[in-house]
Amino acid sequence: MTGHDHKPGHFRPGAEDHPINQAIDTPGADDTMRADLAPMLTGGTAPVRELLLALSVGFSLPSPLPDSLGGADSLGGADGLGHPGGLDSIIAAAKDTGLLLPDGTVVGTARYALLKGTPTARIRAMQRELVDKTLHEGRALGDLARELARSGFQDPHVVAELERSADEALESDPRLAAELYAEALMAGGDEVAKAARRAKATAATGDLDTAGRIVDRLLAVPEAPDLRLGVDVAAAVWAQRGMLARSADTYNWLGSDRIDASAPLAAVAMIGSGNPLGAEELLAAAPPSGSPTLLAVALSLTQQGLRQTLGPAPELALAELIRASDMMNAAGTSIPLPETPGALAALCALHSGEPAVADTVLKAALAAGQGGDAARPRLFLLRAWSSMQQDNADDARLAINEAVKANHWSLAPRDEFLLSALEVGLARRGSDAHELVLAWDRARETMMHVSVDLYSLLPWGELMITAARLRESRRVSHYLEGAWDLLAKLGNPSLWSVPLHWAAVQAALLSEDPAGLAPHAAALVRASERSHLASVLAAGGKAWVSVLASRFEASDVETAARGLAAVGMPWEGARLAGHAAAHADERRDMVKLLACARDIHPQGAAPSAGVSERQVDARTAVPAHPVMDNGGGPGAPDSSGLSAREREVGRLILEGKTYREIGEAIYISPRTAEHHVARMRRRLGAENRSELLVRLRLALGEGHPPP
Repeated sequence: MTGHDHKPGHFRPGAEDHPINQAIDTPGADDTMRADLAPMLTGGTAPVRELLLALSVGFSLPSPLPDSLGGADSLGGADGLGHPGGLDSIIAAAKDTGLLLPDGTVVGTARYALLKGTPTARIRAMQRELVDKTLHEGRALGDLARELARSGFQDPHVVAELERSADEALESDPRLAAELYAEALMAGGDEVAKAARRAKATAATGDLDTAGRIVDRLLAVPEAPDLRLGVDVAAAVWAQRGMLARSADTYNWLGSDRIDASAPLAAVAMIGSGNPLGAEELLAAAPPSGSPTLLAVALSLTQQGLRQTLGPAPELALAELIRASDMMNAAGTSIPLPETPGALAALCALHSGEPAVADTVLKAALAAGQGGDAARPRLFLLRAWSSMQQDNADDARLAINEAVKANHWSLAPRDEFLLSALEVGLARRGSDAHELVLAWDRARETMMHVSVDLYSLLPWGELMITAARLRESRRVSHYLEGAWDLLAKLGNPSLWSVPLHWAAVQAALLSEDPAGLAPHAAALVRASERSHLASVLAAGGKAWVSVLASRFEASDVETAARGLAAVGMPWEGARLAGHAAAHADERRDMVKLLACARDIHPQGAAPSAGVSERQVDARTAVPAHPVMDNGGGPGAPDSSGLSAREREVGRLILEGKTYREIGEAIYISPRTAEHHVARMRRRLGAENRSELLVRLRLALGEGHPPP
């Protein structure tokens, strides 16, 4: 059964759109059109009109025609309506009127007029006769069932055909399945009988509201059919709404006696909401899995890998979850899930300091269509997070764009929250204060729509840091209390808790809160015994404390910075080295740390032309970005007379940053920033700072407001 094209986002066609219903139900028919066609419709013989009506209703040539045409099926002799030439002559006469086209279809206006002028009961009787004749010949109704359903015709045979075709399409093409189930209802199907499957198809397309309404009605029915599938859909919808605890509650309501093959899905929801004991109970109560299909193996590996993330050897979990994602990709099926294996594997990799691995897993999951249309936005957003963590802002924004247009529906609340945290993280890393404030305001709104769960700790950590920077920690404090409580219920697993402790260390440093820093630094040190990432982050935190206290060894800071870069945090490492360089007492330490920052974070280190002898830091970093003197290099001046580096410094000046802040942002010394500003004043002919600001705004164009 083939699909039909519909307006994007409207995949449940209404019977009112069908030509028969338009003809039957439309008030105020076009009398002029009917008057024009009347001579042709009434001037011919009754068999011609009967043939045109039959074809308008759904009969086709050379299939059997209605009994009202009598013997017209035979090509010779008189037909049942007295026409002497048989079927051929009737067809020829119909074509002579100009109303029957060569392909055997009736002209649209004539079809409308015929249907409008025929009693509804007569049309329905002919449609029933059409169904009976088709089935009597042993042929499937096929697409005819869809046409009849859309016309408002109700018949159990049509319902059965549509539901059978929908069941076949459910796994491979949920959008088509959703259309077919909706048409089966139009044809008189039972709303409850296929409600779970209809909700599954609708949820897979990303239409959470419709899926939620369908499954709500189903769960209220005593002895509901396909109850376990309905619960799976409800749990997936709750998860995408950012309320994973409700997903767990739904499985608790289902109970261990009915959980069966949904136990792995229940485990994902319960562990994610902080109930590992409940997950173990449901898994123990579930019967042994049946045949080892790809899907069954994928779900089994998912729950096993997720449970391992909570244990003493979490490093084994990543491989298990990657295999689960591979099996789900190979299965090629779309089922309702609280979280896809691909997303869980990516989250495990990100929490382990392996963003490149996360990106590879996500790329494969997207290529295989894992989770259907509903899962695509989240997979793209996690790719964006991986790119952001690896300091690839452009790739992150491309992935965000793909997420937003991944399907016809708006992002689910869970994905909107992740997107808002991404925008905050990109603005913070881009040192764009204005954009950071705007992104923070959007994030404050989205966080009100979701609750904290295990799979959302990364965005909460990013928002914790930004809140500290903007002196808005009170906005997230109660959410973070929920995060720490959740981790405590799970036994404070190092894999999930280490990144959040690192975020808390950074937030405490920004807030100048030594008391708040101490417990999180201690937690990182404790976790270092079994987590390489924790040991790297503990060293990074220690280095930050020493730098801020101006009691540091350049070699220790460089080691810590390069360690951060090695675990997929190049921006954090470069920021540490650059900040230390700005506070270094010795010239050689400053040079060494600036070179380290530029090596780790080359995007922020494009040198300028005309480097003076006093700009010692530029000499050390030039090999990574050689200055070109042919007018095409990064140091060449543009029409404003400013080099690329001077334009970069100029933008930061317009943002109101000090020499030290400029140095930290682009990894140069404060003295070098001062030299750039002095040179810009000479080139632009500015006598003082106020005049420099005015001329910079003119030179850099629109979009650079006064600081």
